[in-house]
Amino acid sequence: MYGPKLSRKSFLQLAGGTALSALSGQHAWATPATMRTKLIPVSGEALPVVGLGTSRVFDIGGRESERAPRREVLKLLLQAGGTVIDSSPMYGEAEEVVGDLLRDISFTPKPFVATKVWTEGRQDGIEQMAKSARLLRTPKIDLIQIHNLVDWRTHLKTLRRMKEEGTIRYIGITHYTDWGQAELAAIIGSNQFDFVQTEYAIDTRKAEERLLPLARDKGTAVIINRPFQRGSLFRAVRGQKLPPWAADFQCKSWGQYFLKFVLSHPSVTCTIPGTSKPKHMRDNVQAGLGRFPNEKERQKMVAYLESL
Repeated sequence: MYGPKLSRKSFLQLAGGTALSALSGQHAWATPATMRTKLIPVSGEALPVVGLGTSRVFDIGGRESERAPRREVLKLLLQAGGTVIDSSPMYGEAEEVVGDLLRDISFTPKPFVATKVWTEGRQDGIEQMAKSARLLRTPKIDLIQIHNLVDWRTHLKTLRRMKEEGTIRYIGITHYTDWGQAELAAIIGSNQFDFVQTEYAIDTRKAEERLLPLARDKGTAVIINRPFQRGSLFRAVRGQKLPPWAADFQCKSWGQYFLKFVLSHPSVTCTIPGTSKPKHMRDNVQAGLGRFPNEKERQKMVAYLESL
């Protein structure tokens, strides 16, 4: 998820072109036009690999000048075959904005709406999740995640009951930084969750040590947040050219380089970079097309970045 406002225009230019073409089939690569998917282990459902995070970037008011670019971002995601839209009560007005904008959009495929419970106590959790459903304008939320482990034992019982009743489809748990991964691993190691959400990026790879292998062993789908490390990765490559061999796995921008690294890990199901800018969404969804780097190429990607 982004965070500080950063321009990616220069990076896209260095990679061999300004903003990628609108999603009209005019791609520079001979790759499938449909976004790649990975399977959710617990159900076998196919989930598109690039989604959208809404932290900060969708916490806005009701002005059309602010909502219009976000509406376009959602349209571009859905037109590209992406479905995952991740939010939280922690994100201010984001849930309400997402619900309002999705109401305005005629979409195929159906969005996969994910949010979180972020409070203490059983009843407060129930009320917060009911409010999220109202704000998101959906009678059934696809995924509710226990946000940053808050009162997770209490909420897990509630979520299991909700899943049995059919008011939600999947149960997850999250932590947004790598220092919380040891506790997160301990929890999913001894409890069954459908999803886990955590931090992972080409320069932040602690999740590879335990959490990602454990998730694969447990059959837990993995959503990755902060794949750009709040923009710090773009600062690290400012003024640097994309290596020519990135073309071997259909990569033509630094944004795609960072996303394809994350998505090529066998345990990762989906990543949710946040943006409010249509040109960034056009670029992000392209990372879900074509081949992902293999293990040898992944190591080469890390070494190249570290050499800059």
